[in-house]
Amino acid sequence: MPHLTIEYSPNLGAFPEAQAAAELNASVCASPEVLDEADLKTRFVRCAPTFQIGTVLAGRAFVHAQLRLLAGRSPEAKQDLAGRVASVLRRVTPRPDGVMVQLSVEIVDMDRPSYVKERL
Repeated sequence: MPHLTIEYSPNLGAFPEAQAAAELNASVCASPEVLDEADLKTRFVRCAPTFQIGTVLAGRAFVHAQLRLLAGRSPEAKQDLAGRVASVLRRVTPRPDGVMVQLSVEIVDMDRPSYVKERL
């Protein structure tokens, strides 16, 4: 905990994953909600070539971030974390000419009693 997954459409071209990971981790770990920087796991998922946004078949792309946290954070803390993630992605996401890019960030509560984490 926390787990940060960034999914993006393949028509964004070369997504700067390494740069984005470094900036996302720095920003999220600067939050008082993250007590140990080694707890944050960030990964990127480039979606399959087949995707569709709405009914238009071209000229659209997406980036969706999901930050999974153990339940118990205040709405204000969740809003702050979502803003931190969105701010970085707004800056680093490629914007190909003629493509409308949709950015979304979702904060998801994980159930504390059923979560298991160990350092091996």
